[in-house]
Amino acid sequence: MTEHSLWRFSRALHRAINDRQHEDLEALIDDDIDWAVYGPIDMFPFFGARRGKAAVLEVIRRVADNIRVHRFDRESIMLGTDTAASMMRYSLTMLDANKPISLRLAQFAQFKAGKLASIRILVDTFDLVEQALGHPIHLPRIAS
Repeated sequence: MTEHSLWRFSRALHRAINDRQHEDLEALIDDDIDWAVYGPIDMFPFFGARRGKAAVLEVIRRVADNIRVHRFDRESIMLGTDTAASMMRYSLTMLDANKPISLRLAQFAQFKAGKLASIRILVDTFDLVEQALGHPIHLPRIAS
């Protein structure tokens, strides 16, 4: 049985972020990739939508300049022939403040000929913002 494209992409992505080795990742991204990370763009400018391999690789370089991945756990995963969806938990360090961050996200990926063609990542942004700010965000209660 052939290895799923998600596993190759995942390994290459983490090498690109932690070790700045982008060659394997470049080979696994479609030229016309459709990439979106949903979260607070004002706080994390590498979130948002990108189109095309060059734009995505630049975002990954910016991520690598700001974080280090220590650990990730797939809480659940569903694989199709050319698709993958997973819930994940990451342990990161924000490099500018040497601050640990625990992050949950959901990712939905589509592959074409073994290359990543589309990805949507939804970040648990409320928890992320509280960690980045270093204090809880107090919101009014809407319901009793």
